[in-house]
Amino acid sequence: MKWLILAIGIIFEVLGTISMKYADGFTKLVPSILVFLFYGISLAVLVFVLEKMEVSIAYAIWASAGTALIAIIGIMFYHEHVSLLKLVSIGLIILGILGLELSSD
Repeated sequence: MKWLILAIGIIFEVLGTISMKYADGFTKLVPSILVFLFYGISLAVLVFVLEKMEVSIAYAIWASAGTALIAIIGIMFYHEHVSLLKLVSIGLIILGILGLELSSD
């Protein structure tokens, strides 16, 4: 259950980051509000996860999974530059997440 809750927090963190792209330097109202809403939910969820998980594991997975997902979304939906180094780096992030998950409990 704690992994599901953490995944929900990661999804909201990613939604907050995507909203930043559309907020245009906080000049667009709705995306600007969504940035704070989504990040607020994400951090609240992280607080609840920390009752069940070690902070070093939970935060590292929350931050790195969000980073990897945003990199993948950037490539797929925003046509950001992709290189072998970028793909290998995303793969290493994912391997690191798996390593942290396997090292817990």
